[in-house]
Amino acid sequence: MVSEVAIITGLSGAGRRTAAHAMEDLGWYVVDNLPPVMLPSLAETVTGFGMDRLAVVADVRTRDFFEQLPDAIATLRAHTSKLALVYLEADDDVIVQRQESSRRPLPLQGHGRLIDGITKERHLMADLRAAADIVVDTSRLSARQLVQRIANHFGSERTDQLAVTIMSFGFKHGLPIDADLVFDVRFLPNPFWIPELRPKSGLSRDVAQYVLKHEAAQSFLGNMIDVLETVSPGYLNEGKRQVTVAIGCTGGKHRSTAMGEELARRLRDKDVMATVLHRDMGKE
Repeated sequence: MVSEVAIITGLSGAGRRTAAHAMEDLGWYVVDNLPPVMLPSLAETVTGFGMDRLAVVADVRTRDFFEQLPDAIATLRAHTSKLALVYLEADDDVIVQRQESSRRPLPLQGHGRLIDGITKERHLMADLRAAADIVVDTSRLSARQLVQRIANHFGSERTDQLAVTIMSFGFKHGLPIDADLVFDVRFLPNPFWIPELRPKSGLSRDVAQYVLKHEAAQSFLGNMIDVLETVSPGYLNEGKRQVTVAIGCTGGKHRSTAMGEELARRLRDKDVMATVLHRDMGKE
């Protein structure tokens, strides 16, 4: 059975979706609006796929199935080493304001007023709130503050760091639209003009040595790391835990590839999670 389970529940409009997205960013496998009766079998299934942390959003949207949630939680507690029931709530006036902004009715509202739906939900979920391991009142929390609160409860030393994806690319193929930071290494000497290096890529040792031997390359690598160390605390404070760093040269084959691989190596030496993607490799 999966080793860690978090059940996210609470009032509609209290921030369940924001909490679920935060859990995803922390590396949890998240399922939304699952009938509670399916919880134990889901936990077994994700374990079979090598996942050890499962977060499930369960609430009154499942209608009659919702009454089965306490029994499902009891079953999971008996077979899971760590289970946390998270209950999100907010003041009536705050929920009314949020629901009116979204223009969506509450699940239990029916043909009545919003406040009637809120009252019904509070009554239906009173026992769950009493049994919750974590209760978060989101009335005065921004979405970013709620994300931080979730990270404080379920994050770790590893998830409190920025995860970096390094993407090499060629400017002649266009800028990556999903890059957070873009660095241009076309100022470095180009291996393309060395006949024996032209057919190779920056993944080959001789091309990498040619690119990295220049003092400008070493200095620029240090500068990129300095930039990442500068922005990381701010990104994390804003709830952003993944950043894409794009490094471009003309074609995306030699300089950007070699620099991207070396930047990733240096970041890993600093215990930073870094993966590399060579977007335009093979397009020449």
